[in-house]
Amino acid sequence: MTSTITDPATNSAERDLITARHLINGEWLGEADTERLNPARPGEVAALSPSGTAEDADAAITAATAAQPAWAAMPGPARGAILLAAGDLLLERQATIAGDLVREEGKTLAEANGEVKRASDVLRFFGSLGWAATGEVLPSGLPDTTITTRREPLGVVGLITPWNFPLAIPAWKTAPALISGNTVVIKPAELTPLSATHLARALQDAGLPAGVLNVVHGKGRVVGDALARDPRIAGLSFTGSTKVGLGLQEILNARRARVQLEMGGKNGVLVLDDADPRKAAKVVAGGAFGLTGQACTATSRVYVTPGIREDFLAALVEEAAAYKPGDGLDAGTPMGAVVSRQQFEQNQAAVRTAVDRGATLLHGEYDGGTDAGFRFPAAVLTDLPFDDAAVTEEIFGPVVAVLEVPDYEAGLAAINDSRYGLTAGICTDSLALATDFAARAQAGVIKVNRPTAGLDLNVPFGGVKDSSTNTFREQGKSALDFFTWGKTVYTGV
Repeated sequence: MTSTITDPATNSAERDLITARHLINGEWLGEADTERLNPARPGEVAALSPSGTAEDADAAITAATAAQPAWAAMPGPARGAILLAAGDLLLERQATIAGDLVREEGKTLAEANGEVKRASDVLRFFGSLGWAATGEVLPSGLPDTTITTRREPLGVVGLITPWNFPLAIPAWKTAPALISGNTVVIKPAELTPLSATHLARALQDAGLPAGVLNVVHGKGRVVGDALARDPRIAGLSFTGSTKVGLGLQEILNARRARVQLEMGGKNGVLVLDDADPRKAAKVVAGGAFGLTGQACTATSRVYVTPGIREDFLAALVEEAAAYKPGDGLDAGTPMGAVVSRQQFEQNQAAVRTAVDRGATLLHGEYDGGTDAGFRFPAAVLTDLPFDDAAVTEEIFGPVVAVLEVPDYEAGLAAINDSRYGLTAGICTDSLALATDFAARAQAGVIKVNRPTAGLDLNVPFGGVKDSSTNTFREQGKSALDFFTWGKTVYTGV
C-alpha cells in the first residue's frame, strides 16, 4: 500500500495506485471494489477502496475494545511519543501524501501540502500534551485530606470524517482521542480513502499497537450507522452535513452516549463603508474561493453598506477572475476542481436557479461541460432577496452572494438571521464596531478583517445553532474535553 510520485506537480509523474483497505486489529483487510476517479481528470482512477459492512465495523470495535485497557495504561508521554513520531513521518512523506490528496479530492497542490503540514502539526501538538498535567490538586475543608481531579478516557470512540479536509480532520479528531487513552474506529469519507490511509500508516509505522486505531471504509448509512448504534462506542465525533449529524445525534442520545457534531455553515461577512474595498475584496475572495469554497467555514454571503458597494463589487469581481479553476497538480493552479459530479451539478443548480429568479451573475459563467474535469468558476451573485436560497442554504462551492444593507445594525441583523452559526466576519477600520460585532455576532468563530475560513490548531473550534451541538469544541486543548470524563478523588491521611 505505497505509492511512488516522481514529481507531484506535473502531469507526467509516475505513480503506483494506492489501494486503500480496512485497518482492523493491525491488519489491512477488505476487497477493494469501489473506484474513485480524479475529479480534475475524467477517467483517471485516483483510488480503490472496500465497501465496508456492519460486520467490518463490529470487528473493528471488537479489536478496539480489546486494545483499550493496555493503551490507557501506557504512560501519557509514551503515547505522545508515538503521535510525535507519526507527525514526523507525515512530513517525510509529504510529497506522496499531497499528490494523492490532490488526485482524490481535487484541491490544489499548495493546499494539499498545507494540509499535510497541518496534520503533522496537529499530531505533534497533541503528542506534546502527553507530558501535560491532566488534573488538579485542590484544598479540602476537611482536616488531613487532599483532593485531586483526574481525566479518564471514554473507552472506544467512533469518528466519522468528511472529504473536504480528508487528512487534517481525521488527524484533529484522532490525536486528542489517542492521547487521552481512547482507542478509535474511524470511518473516512468514501470519496477520499487514501488520505485516512496515509494517516493510519504513519501512526502504525510510528509504533501504535494493533487495535488502537482501526479504519473501516464504506457508506455512512452502513458503517456510520453501525458505529452510532453499537453500545461499545462510548462517544462519536462527526463532521459533515447537518441532516446526517442530527440523525446521528438522535441515535446516540437514545443510548446516552456522548456525541460531538460539527456540521454546516452559511458564513456571512459584513463590509462597512470605512473599509478599504480592495482589502475587503481579498478577504472575502480568500474565504469564498480558497479551497474551491469547499469548507464549512467558507464565506458564502456578504452584506455591504451603500458607500462601498460599487467599489467593493468591482474589486471582488477582479479577485474572482484570478481564481481560475484547473488541475490541482498543475503548477500555479489558483483553484482546484470541485470534488464530484454531484457537487458540480449542485453548484450549477444554485447559480442557475438564482439567476432564473432575477439575480445578477457578475462573474462565474460556465458552459456546463465536464470534459476537462469538474472545474467550476468563482461565482459572484448580487441583486438577490435576503430569503433567496442562494443566501440561506449551504452550497459548498465557490459561490458568494452580495447584498446591500443600509447600515451596521442592519448588517449585523442579517448576519445573525441564519439557521447556521459557524463563522462570521466584518471588514472595518472601526475598533468600536469590530468589538461590538465580536460580542453580538451569533457564531462560534469571529474574524475581523480576515477570511472566515482557516483556524489555528491551538484554539477551540465549533459553532452554534445548526452548525454544531455547541457542547464540546474541537482543536486546541479544549478537544480533550470530549474524549475524557472527570473524576474527583479524596485522600485522607
